[in-house]
Amino acid sequence: QVQLVESEGGLVQAGGSLRLSCAASGSISGINAMGWYRQTPGKQRELVAVITSGIGVTNYADSVEGRFTISRDNAKNTVYLQMNSLKLEDTAVYYCKLHQVEGLTTMDYWGKGTLITISS
Repeated sequence: QVQLVESEGGLVQAGGSLRLSCAASGSISGINAMGWYRQTPGKQRELVAVITSGIGVTNYADSVEGRFTISRDNAKNTVYLQMNSLKLEDTAVYYCKLHQVEGLTTMDYWGKGTLITISS
């Protein structure tokens, strides 16, 4: 079983910064990708950023490119999301996700989510 524990979000002023972390524990495959998604009421969950294991290929949503940076510590099975120049529209519940190869299939695991509110 895999567990993902996210750091707490919170209230941040527009233009400010916040760093999220997500630690994975349990049966972690060596072939995986960890990422952050976000969701607001009435909308589908959307990708924010993802980073692969190994050489750490990254991918970002256009809306956060240049403002957010995803990184990971493979030894700790932890992924980070540094969020700078936060905007009102970044307000959402942020979820950590682990996508990994397990034998002949793949599995997705999700954190419980953490609320980030950006204030003007």
